Amino acid sequence: MEDIVKNIETWLKKNTYHHSDFWDLRKMVEEKERHGLTISLCIPTLNEENNIAKEVVLFRSELIDRYPLIDEIAVIDSGSEDRTLEVAAEFGADTYLASDILPHLESKRGKGENLWKAIYQLKGDIIVYVDADITNIHPRFIYGLIGPMIYRPEVGYVKAFYDRPLSDTGIVRPSGGGRVTEILTRPIFSLFYPELAAVIQPLSGEYAVRRHILHDIPFPIGYGVETSHLIDIYKKYGMEAFAQTDLDKRVHRNQPTQALGRMAFGILQTFLRRAGDHEKLLVQTELNHYLRQFQVSKGSFEQVEHFIVEDERPPMITIPEYREKFGLS
Repeated sequence: MEDIVKNIETWLKKNTYHHSDFWDLRKMVEEKERHGLTISLCIPTLNEENNIAKEVVLFRSELIDRYPLIDEIAVIDSGSEDRTLEVAAEFGADTYLASDILPHLESKRGKGENLWKAIYQLKGDIIVYVDADITNIHPRFIYGLIGPMIYRPEVGYVKAFYDRPLSDTGIVRPSGGGRVTEILTRPIFSLFYPELAAVIQPLSGEYAVRRHILHDIPFPIGYGVETSHLIDIYKKYGMEAFAQTDLDKRVHRNQPTQALGRMAFGILQTFLRRAGDHEKLLVQTELNHYLRQFQVSKGSFEQVEHFIVEDERPPMITIPEYREKFGLS
C-alpha cells in the first residue's frame, strides 16, 4: 500500500498540469511542426444545434486561423433530429453522420460509437475529443490537452479535469458536479485499480489521445467508454502514459438523477467485464441488463425499466478498411 501511495504522489506531481502551462501557443505550434504532428478535433453530437456554432467558430478562429494548432474540426453526429450538422457545416466544420462511416458495419447508436468512428474518419496523429454542451467553451479546452503530448512524447492520453458547477435554469451553483465519478467510479477504481484513482475526472468528455494508442483498444459504444479507456491503457502502458490538465471550470447542462443512474449502470457493466478479464474478480452469473427505476405518476409509484447493454466495438486496428486507409500491413 505504501508503494501505491508513493506512486500516486509521484505521478500527480509529474503528470498533472494547468492549462496556463501552455499559454504560449506560438511555441506550441513550432513544437508541433518540429515533430511533424497532425491534430484532429472531434466533437460528438446529438441535437446540439443551439451550441455547436459557438464551439466551431471559436476553435476555428483561434486554433486554426490564428494559431494553426489543429488541422481539422469534425462533428460526428448520432442522428440528430435538429439542424446540428447543417449549422456545424455552415460555420466551417467537417460533418459526418456516424452511420455513414464504415456503413457496411451494423449501425449502432451511442457516444462511444461516434468516438470510435472518428479514428477511421479523421487523419490526425493525435485526436482531441470535446463535448458539445460546454457553455463556457474556451481554446484552453484544446491546447491544455494537447500540450503534454507535444512536449512529452511518452505521454499518450491526456484527461481534462475541472470544477463542474451545475447549470440549473440559468443559475450557476458554486459547487457540485462529477457525481457519478465520486459515487461510483472513484470507489471502484480505489478498490481494484488504486493508481487510476489519481485521475481526478475519469469520466470527463474532454481528452486527447495518440492514434497508435487509440486504435489499439476496444470501444464500448455507450456510457462505459471513458472507464474502459483508462483501464485498458493502464493495463498495457501503465500510469506513465497518462497526464491530466486542469481546465479551471466547465459549465454544462445538469443531468437529472435518474439519467445518472442509467449512466452508472452502463459504466458498471463495462467495469465488471474488464475486471473479470483481468482476473480482478470472478463474475459467475450472466449480468442482467434491465435497470429498474421508479417515478411518481398520478400519486402512485410507477416502475420504469431500461434495457441497457454496453455493447463494444473491437479495436479499430482490426478493421481491414482502417488498415488499408492508413497503410498498416
